[in-house]
Amino acid sequence: MDGPETGANTEWRVSNDLVGYEDALAVMEQRVADIRSGNAPELIWLLQHPSLYTAGTSAAEDELLDAGRFPVHRTGRGGRYTYHGPGQRVAYVMVDLMRRGPDVRQFVRNLEAWVIATLAAFGVRGERREDRVGIWVVQPDGTEAKIAAIGVRIRHWVTFHGIAINVNPNLEHFHGIIPCGIAGYGVTSLGRLGVTASLEDIDATLRETFGSAFGG
Repeated sequence: MDGPETGANTEWRVSNDLVGYEDALAVMEQRVADIRSGNAPELIWLLQHPSLYTAGTSAAEDELLDAGRFPVHRTGRGGRYTYHGPGQRVAYVMVDLMRRGPDVRQFVRNLEAWVIATLAAFGVRGERREDRVGIWVVQPDGTEAKIAAIGVRIRHWVTFHGIAINVNPNLEHFHGIIPCGIAGYGVTSLGRLGVTASLEDIDATLRETFGSAFGG
């Protein structure tokens, strides 16, 4: 892990190497417990996973189209199947909603606002859809595609899991699932939209836009 920075209430951490999914879960589980007990600050953890699929609590088996393609991890976050892999910036958000406001719906709206503000910094208009989870963009041909996923879990008002922004992953890897159970729509990335941002560029912008979305 590289470059942790801790403020009064929130630590930011960037992992430059790929982080195994089970390893990440173990870190999150421990930090959530430590935040609740008052033994650690909140944590925003920016990382990449090796190529894998995760199944949320609402995942249906027929949404996994190619079970042998990548490892599949069952997880306690909300949502359905999603893909993680190199070129995708995952931000795991471990914050105390008792301190920030015990409103789960507002927390999810804040995550959405955070992604939308980050994309806007690169000239990309991210949008919510009331009938679809995640953040969406309208492509040049007028079709809509998903550019970021959101999945959260909350324990004793401490959050974990978070967001995943497609910076420049291999989009073909999404074909092994129906992402988030939403058929009929594609998946895109900043790279596919012609934005040449690096992960470091994304990280800096996530830091800059966090306060406007979460109030500090």
